[in-house]
Amino acid sequence: MKVEETALPGVAVLVADVYRDDRGAFQETWNLRKVAEAGLPSNWVQDNFSLSKGNVVRGIHYQLTEPQGKLVRVTHGAVLDVAVDLRRSSSTFGKHVAVELDSESGRMLWIPVGFGHAFLALTETAGFAYKVTDYYSPGGERTILWNDPDLAIPWPVPAEQAIVSVKDQAGVAFREAQVFG
Repeated sequence: MKVEETALPGVAVLVADVYRDDRGAFQETWNLRKVAEAGLPSNWVQDNFSLSKGNVVRGIHYQLTEPQGKLVRVTHGAVLDVAVDLRRSSSTFGKHVAVELDSESGRMLWIPVGFGHAFLALTETAGFAYKVTDYYSPGGERTILWNDPDLAIPWPVPAEQAIVSVKDQAGVAFREAQVFG
């Protein structure tokens, strides 16, 4: 497994080996030893999966209580995955990275505690799997508006074509959001 740093310290792209032959492909999606060697947490408490239609935007989500680190990957299709630094004390506060993840490349994204997370389904359907370091905490969950102009995330879909849940449409502006210290 290779680890590639991103423009946001702590956020990393992990690239697993994918073995292909005439039958298809094999990829090791989880190996405790390799993940620990990469400096990632080894105590995961929950696995999640979502299925999204094309142009679905999910996020920007995070939890203030029971904050979660996330290791995300695409099982089929492709997404544009976004991490936003929500640590007020960070020199990259309010900055984001956007990484295309797909089912063919073996790429995964590590998003540590203190970051918001969102993604856009780029294909007709996209399967999205992620491991988290803490449990879902409905009372601690927060949502920032996915297309907040202060964040200037270059979503490759016009706002009128984006499919966004009612909850995510009601996200708060970045300037008004409760964030990490």
